[in-house]
This record gives sequence, C-alpha cells and structure tokens, in this order.
Amino acid sequence: MKLIYVVIDGMGDLPIEELGNRTPLEAADTPNMDFLAKTGKTGLMYTVGKGIASESDVAVVSILGYDPFKYEVNRGPLEALGSGLTMKDGDLALRCNFATLGYGNALIDRRVGRGLTTEEATELSKAINEKVKLESYPASFEFKSTIGHRGALVIRSKEKCLSGNISNTDPAYTRIKGIGVAEPEAEMILKKCKPMDKTEEAKISANLVNEFTEKSRTILEEHEVNKRRVAQGKLSANVILTRDAGHRLPEFFNINEQYGLRFVCLADMPIEKGISRLAGMQIVDLPPPSKSLEKDCILRVKKLLEALPSHDCFYIHIKGPDEPGHDGNFNLKTKLIAIVDRHFLGNMLQKIKLEDYVVCVTADHSTPCKLKAHSDDPVPLLISGNKIQGDEVQKFSEKECKKGKLGILERGTELMPKLIMELKE
Repeated sequence: MKLIYVVIDGMGDLPIEELGNRTPLEAADTPNMDFLAKTGKTGLMYTVGKGIASESDVAVVSILGYDPFKYEVNRGPLEALGSGLTMKDGDLALRCNFATLGYGNALIDRRVGRGLTTEEATELSKAINEKVKLESYPASFEFKSTIGHRGALVIRSKEKCLSGNISNTDPAYTRIKGIGVAEPEAEMILKKCKPMDKTEEAKISANLVNEFTEKSRTILEEHEVNKRRVAQGKLSANVILTRDAGHRLPEFFNINEQYGLRFVCLADMPIEKGISRLAGMQIVDLPPPSKSLEKDCILRVKKLLEALPSHDCFYIHIKGPDEPGHDGNFNLKTKLIAIVDRHFLGNMLQKIKLEDYVVCVTADHSTPCKLKAHSDDPVPLLISGNKIQGDEVQKFSEKECKKGKLGILERGTELMPKLIMELKE
C-alpha cells in the first residue's frame, strides 16, 4: 500500500457572487476530485490552527506533521535551502520579492505585476551581488533570484552571529509567535527593518537588511533591465522586499525513520523543496512552473509513475490556483483547478489501481479572491482508496466537505498520522 498526497496550493476560497455564490472549487469542473470524494472520506482542516492565516511554509510544515510552534520555522532559512544557498547557524536568511516602489515609499506592486521574467531577475541579481557592498558591519551576502519575482538572501558575518529576530520590510506579512502570517489589510508602504529584541545581534542584523535594501535599490533603479521595462510600459523591479528572517534551520525529525516508509517530494518551488529536504525526503528534480499548467501536470504524473516502484509515500505540491487567488482572478482560479483535476488527477487515476493506494487531496491554505491574500479559513480534505468507505459527500468542495466523516481537523499536524494509519489498515 502506498500514499499519494496531493497538496493544491491556495485552492480554498470563499463564495463569490459572480460565480453564483460558489467558490472557484465549487464552480470548477472536477469529476476526478468528486469521484475521490464519493468513494472516500472528506472533511475540513485548519492547516495550522484557527485564526492563523499562515504563510505556505508554516502550513506545509504543519500538514507534513511538524508542529510549527515546536520547531523554529522561519521561511528565510527554508527558502535559502530550497534555492541551493548554503547557510550555517548564525547566518541570516530571508525570503525576498522583487517589487515596484513608487513615490514616498509607496509600493505599487509587491510582485512587479507578476511580469518579471526569471531571466530578467537573474540579470538584476547578478548586478546586486557584484556591486553592493555591506559596510554597516563586517558582513558579506549572497542574493539569489529563483522563479519570477521571488528570491532568497543570506547575509554572513565572521565577527558575530546574526539574529533572525527582526521585522519584515514586506508589509503584507507579519510575525506572530515566531511564525509568518498574512496581513490582508496592511498599508502598502515599504517598511524599515527593526530589531524585535534588545540584543546587539538583532540591531546589527536589522541595520544590515536596511543597508542591503537601500544599496540594492540604487543598483536596480539604474539597471538596463528596468530602463528597458519602463520604456516598454512595464513595471520596474526597483526594490527588494524581505521577510521571515531566520538564523538557523529547524531540526526536523527524519520523516522516513519516523514512519518506517520511503518518502519522496515532487514540487517545483524552493520553499517546498527546502522543507522536504530538511524532512529527509528524496527530491524529484522538476523544472520551474511553465506557462502551461496542463503540461506541468502531465510531466508530474510521468515523474510520479517513474518514482512509484522505489518509494512508499509521494508528497506532490501543485502551485496552480494560488497565484490567481492573490490576484483576485476567480475565473482563472476556477479554470486552473479544473486543469489540475483533469490533467493531474485524471491522468494519474487512469494509470494506477486505486485500491492499491491511499490518495489524499487537500490544500495548504485558502487564498480567497476577495481578500487577495491567505486567510484562516479551513481547507477541504479528502482521503480515498484502499478499503476506505465513502461518506455521504458527493462533491469535493469547502461546503460539502463540512458534512464529511472526517469532521474538522483543528490542526494540520493531525493529518499525517491519519494518513499513515490508513496505509496500515
């Protein structure tokens, strides 16, 4: 018996008037998810906990069975690890976004309108690494652009250990009890990085981040990539936002040893790769998301089938619907959910015998189109296959899953033990 654990990023939502007061998941054509819901058990899940509009990293850590309040979970170190950057304890790592800054430090767009190509970002990051020198304290840095507007930053000092106990310059996220959470009503102004305790390490670290922000901004403003973009009527990638700093990697238990099973991860984004690597999973090498989710889904099924003989548990993270949720584009979100259903789940179900597998489908968080941000709403959940008896639910949706046999999971950490138990039934 094997586990196929599919996490569809940001799939959860709230009813939308233009969709007939349905969510994008309800409105989407999802015969394969509906089939799995009919033949399996369904429910809802708070991926971290009630009242917590978590970032993806915290949510993924939780639904893989690690308590984010127990482990020191900061996105910066996880993003750095997943991006291929090296960091040791005492280095400072941060998740970054290229963004567009206007007059008076007002943020025009936190993601450069999602129009910055990976090639453009690579050129900009190369210039930053070559031309910016940190002088407020003896330190060096490595900045790496990853996919589109995204990036990671590691600052190192031989003089002193640095501290991740500093605030974000990105106003869309804040830190509560050490974990990153969304700020849906935040004022879109570039923030100064501030120490969050009275230590010299935090003060030095905040100063280094502010220095990096200002000096990189100068380089970006004058770069040919941005001059060309502005001439073409595009947004300028003229500032770098930072968030979720950390100065050490969490020490997760090895997930293979914990459950006596061989885990593998199929994900294309650095954060999921970083978390999975730290958990001890093997990583299947996947290209970055293309402009065709259909082709990406087909490739992922191919890679899954290749990995089936050599592993027991398959964690598959599909980015698709999250971005249109952030952009408020409910029609595109609906379309992308249908594409995942048809070209990933539909294709996969044609190639396996469901009775030989436990299949779980859920989301890492809700990204309601009306909020354009993560929310604390519970996400739909289904567990099907093996000898699992179906409940009365006929369609996979937020509304219908509320009636399911699984009930409401109050914490995401409850899910992985349930899945392992189903495997061993």
